[in-house]
Amino acid sequence: MHAYRTHTCGELRADTAGQEVRLSGWVHRKRDHGNLLFVDLRDNYGLTQCVIDVSSDLLGLIEGLSLESVITVTGKVVKRSAETINPNLPTGEVEVYISECHVQSRAEPLPMPVNQDAGYPEEIRLKNRFLDLRREEMHRNILLRNAVIQSVRRRMVAQGFSEFQTPILTASSPEGARDFLVPSRLHPGQFYALPQAPQQFKQLLMISGFDRYFQIAPCFRDEDARADRSPGEFYQLDFEMSFVTQEDVFQAIEPVLHGVFEEFANGREVSAMPFPQIPYAEAMLKYGSDKPDLRNPIEIVDVSEAFRGSDFKIFAKLVDGGAVVRGIPVKGAAAQPRSFFDKMNSWAQSQGQPGLGYIVWREDGAAGPIAKNLDEARIAQLADIAGIGTGDAIFFAAGKADDAAKFAGTARTKIGEDLGLIDENRFEFCWIVDFPMFEYNEDLKKVDFSHNPFSMPQGGMEALETQDPLSILAYQYDIVCNGIELSSGAIRNHLPEVMYKAFDIAGYGPEVVDTRFGGMINALKLGAPPHGGSAPGIDRIVMLLAGTTNIREVIAFPMNQMAQDLMMGAPAPVSERQLQDVHIALDLPADLDALD
Repeated sequence: MHAYRTHTCGELRADTAGQEVRLSGWVHRKRDHGNLLFVDLRDNYGLTQCVIDVSSDLLGLIEGLSLESVITVTGKVVKRSAETINPNLPTGEVEVYISECHVQSRAEPLPMPVNQDAGYPEEIRLKNRFLDLRREEMHRNILLRNAVIQSVRRRMVAQGFSEFQTPILTASSPEGARDFLVPSRLHPGQFYALPQAPQQFKQLLMISGFDRYFQIAPCFRDEDARADRSPGEFYQLDFEMSFVTQEDVFQAIEPVLHGVFEEFANGREVSAMPFPQIPYAEAMLKYGSDKPDLRNPIEIVDVSEAFRGSDFKIFAKLVDGGAVVRGIPVKGAAAQPRSFFDKMNSWAQSQGQPGLGYIVWREDGAAGPIAKNLDEARIAQLADIAGIGTGDAIFFAAGKADDAAKFAGTARTKIGEDLGLIDENRFEFCWIVDFPMFEYNEDLKKVDFSHNPFSMPQGGMEALETQDPLSILAYQYDIVCNGIELSSGAIRNHLPEVMYKAFDIAGYGPEVVDTRFGGMINALKLGAPPHGGSAPGIDRIVMLLAGTTNIREVIAFPMNQMAQDLMMGAPAPVSERQLQDVHIALDLPADLDALD
């Protein structure tokens, strides 16, 4: 018999009754039932109930075991009686009567429980992450992550992609976030950077003649944490393709994402392929966001014209001054009590808005503070534009187009959540396409890139030479699921002359391109195929599938929101010798304690 186990703790079934087995695992729970002492033994694969009679010589040993001690037990598998079967446990038809027990490791008093979720503070959980990962929910999340990555890899290979690895130590790149820098011992005063993404390398792979690349790529960015973003590092399904259009990219990655989500949906519905494609301008109008949650049925409408020249002077003046009014129509909302509308108004004020005006359509007509200042024709116009009638309501957001869109989108989400309009049992995908290539930077008072400077402009060189820069769209796209952006992507600008022109429009001369992107521009000059790709975030995919809103719940060893590893004690000071090796002298801020 094996020294530690013949079976795992999730393996025994009724057909193993009568067998002598050996199990090893952690003491999950103990229960004293008088004549019998029950021990739930847990390992990676599951849990088995083990039993010892009070007459056994082993009773004292097992009674003295602390929870989470590691033991090996030997004994006979016995069928449970019908009334004691546990249908919620795969091993629930049997139990093991212990004849031998060896303690492999005794656990000291636990800083947090493993066999229950006591809502412990995240600081304690992260400091004792190895214990936290023993908890059923966390253990399940990390195993889910493993299974998702395996599924992604299998599906990418089936789509004809080859897996390559790109460097971790590279040059600093102006990708938008701060780099993590690594000092060079051999080259004093010079630094490597950890890659924010493999962007340039994967394009160089296409220029090198490889046709379809992917990797589960680690990325490093020195940025603040969010619920859907881990500080420090994250992983993405990075891929690139040669000789492809935007549609080719969509057709290649949609089956991968759709297949993965269907595989792990656990009864939840996944939107059908092809995923809807929503132009950026339409998304901002209808949803007030370029990351729309399509599970929310509310669609925002432009109602500016209904207020132009109206007696509702606040909105009328805004519209005359070039601002807009967005309507947020909500079916059935008229049935809500007055307190609901008052709460929405208070919420809007907490968001820095003057309030959230509304009109409700009841059996006896339109009502609400704004309805009092509009004639019947304008109220009918609003109902017609918004597609609503008796029993419905409409809320309003007004201001500059971008500001009104953003607030209307936030209000749409708030209303949808408060009224329970969002179906939690669906995964709704969409592509956001046709992003603007340029935008006007109010701070710098100049035209600048709106998003990715390396995207191919729609219309190519002709568009750059003949169109208003602010009207030029890019072959750039985002994939969104349930209001979470999984990735950005683009058809890349593979023509040096087009790249120089695009940067020139944004106020950057050829010397800037040559200096900051020399490796890439030189490669493009030596024969580059049209290519494009994207990089869906692995962490966010698993977060959605696990049904959690906190990305740290699906990462084995995450940092906290202050980018600290509480378990390993990082970041931490290093010795003077280590600093000397890399030719670094510290110049710490005087208020260092305040920063900590």
